[in-house]
Amino acid sequence: MAADKKVLQITDMDTDFAQWFTDVVVKAGLIDYSGIKGFFIMRPYGYAIWENIQSVLDKKFKELGHENVSMPLLIPESLLQKEKDHVEGFAPEVAWVTHGGSEELAERLCVRPTSETLFCDHWKHVVQSWRDLPKLYNQWCSVIRWEKTTRPFLRGREFLWQEGHTLHRTAAEAEAETQQMLEVYADFCENWLAMPVIKGRKTDKEKFAGAEATYTVECMMHDKKALQSGTSHYFGDGFARAFDITFTDKDNTLKYPFQTSWGLSTRLIGGLIMTHGDNNGLVLPPKIAPTQVMVIPINMKKPGVLEKAQEIAEALKNAGIRTGCDTSDQSPGWKFSEYEMRGIPLRIEIGPRDIENNQCVAVSRDNREKATVSLDALLSSVNELLDGVQKRLYEKAKANFVENTRPVTSVEEAKQVIAEKGGFIKMMWCGDLDCELKMKEDVGVSSRCMPFEQEHIGDMCPVCGKPAKHMVVWGVSY
Repeated sequence: MAADKKVLQITDMDTDFAQWFTDVVVKAGLIDYSGIKGFFIMRPYGYAIWENIQSVLDKKFKELGHENVSMPLLIPESLLQKEKDHVEGFAPEVAWVTHGGSEELAERLCVRPTSETLFCDHWKHVVQSWRDLPKLYNQWCSVIRWEKTTRPFLRGREFLWQEGHTLHRTAAEAEAETQQMLEVYADFCENWLAMPVIKGRKTDKEKFAGAEATYTVECMMHDKKALQSGTSHYFGDGFARAFDITFTDKDNTLKYPFQTSWGLSTRLIGGLIMTHGDNNGLVLPPKIAPTQVMVIPINMKKPGVLEKAQEIAEALKNAGIRTGCDTSDQSPGWKFSEYEMRGIPLRIEIGPRDIENNQCVAVSRDNREKATVSLDALLSSVNELLDGVQKRLYEKAKANFVENTRPVTSVEEAKQVIAEKGGFIKMMWCGDLDCELKMKEDVGVSSRCMPFEQEHIGDMCPVCGKPAKHMVVWGVSY
């Protein structure tokens, strides 16, 4: 891959993947660093990707009956303390406000790391009857978690996300909601971001603080590490009891409702970069790319070239394709490298000879293949080429996922596979925390999930030799 490298400012990904990632997010104009560690500036191009993610998901949420709301940024400490497991889970990451102006506050205020407590406090006041249920809410906002180690998109102290919060009359309805939203995330990752996923349930050790069950979609990056890309949590009635949320049911008895929450964040942009990027920068799936096609005039000073390039760009825009046209005085070679680095899926080149032949040249970002396209069939050809990029990106990521997921039947085999090949390992597990911790200590992996699609790899837990209860996917994660 190094031989194909054109952008010298980007570190070779096979030499130093972490530095490659940092180079890409900076050079491609996604992120800048602020004066506070872990607080990143999302530049217009990075934010445009997030806007496209928002647009697709927000439409889907609303189709399923969810409404957007906005909760306060600050949470009183007494409110946060009401759910014991929840506060213990977030305590190490909480940022506190202690002063208002020059005066010390009577009670510390937590800068929200998540909003379950705020929603519960609100629902306590507005839910009285079964007729008030379900409550299907979503919030687009930022949260703060005081991470020790920070990286753009992957581990920020402040990050953008959406957090869905719902309240239901029955446990069955809440559980169905939890599963439904996980499927929304899985579909979005695979069909929009071209990122294959494995779906499953988190172990008790890895589940969300205060949840009865946490479900996850896990993706594999180019370097074979895992990225948790979206989670959906079933809370049962634990939060409702802690916050004394009750409603009068159809049988005229007082009951506690059942609750869910689910969320994904700008971490997905990091996942896009690490799944599809190469040594020349970003490679963006067409469905989510802010600009799907960039038109570049060749020999722009020649009569009619600039006009024809703008005409092509306008025709594609009118057909609903997100299109740009670079009319700057930079050289074509500079433009080619720039838009490759920014991951634009398709480049169209048009020059005097192309105009004479009523054609243009289209170059796909993922494989750099050139295609001669008749201007009479421009729209259908561009759509076909974009579909090809989207499909190939998924297939390539899927091949990486499949080829680097391996069953193992012993701890020694797990060590060897992780040390020599990396990726995911599938192994049976008895369900005991001690064995899960031992896998972390001895093999260096964490449990990613207990997949919904279970496989029988053996009868015993390879760690302790006791009867196995689940097949678990393990891996090194971001």
